[in-house]
Amino acid sequence: MNTARKSERPRLAAADWEEAALATLAEDGLGAVAVEALARRLGVTKGSFYWHFPTREALLQAALERWERDDEQKVIAQVEAVADPRERVRELVRQVSQKRPSHAVLAALLKAIDQPAIRPVVERVSQRRLDFVTEAFRQAGFGESQAANRARLAWSAYVGFVQLAQIGQPRMSHEEFEAYIHDFIDVLIPG
Repeated sequence: MNTARKSERPRLAAADWEEAALATLAEDGLGAVAVEALARRLGVTKGSFYWHFPTREALLQAALERWERDDEQKVIAQVEAVADPRERVRELVRQVSQKRPSHAVLAALLKAIDQPAIRPVVERVSQRRLDFVTEAFRQAGFGESQAANRARLAWSAYVGFVQLAQIGQPRMSHEEFEAYIHDFIDVLIPG
């Protein structure tokens, strides 16, 4: 009887715990990422957690590495394939303007930036994106300083928009949002 009960429980991989941690982080913030709460969310006992991670901090580190890697693959890797550098920047703006769970994770990380495990992740992600966008602007014909400034403008606008979305702002119709993105692209890459 006990064997039957054990076989009914789902077998979880470390990735399942990482995904649950990221979903919880995005929905409820860093403080909500707790072993017992994640176990309830996954429908298992917290003992299952310890097969994969020695501590909550180890899970959080693995989850954030997954977020970085997945985000990189889903956005940067796709945009890198665009040959024309001006169109690459335009496509990057289009890609990141789509609603993604990644935005909510970033917003939660920004709220917890004072945490030692969080700051290095946000710094790495920010620097990698700034470097990528700066290089795209440079390849599009902008000077070194101008390319860096436009990249900072793009990243600042993205981070600000992600944070505003967390408080329900700005409230825009689909058409208004598309016009905003179009205007933003025109400001970054005129003509």
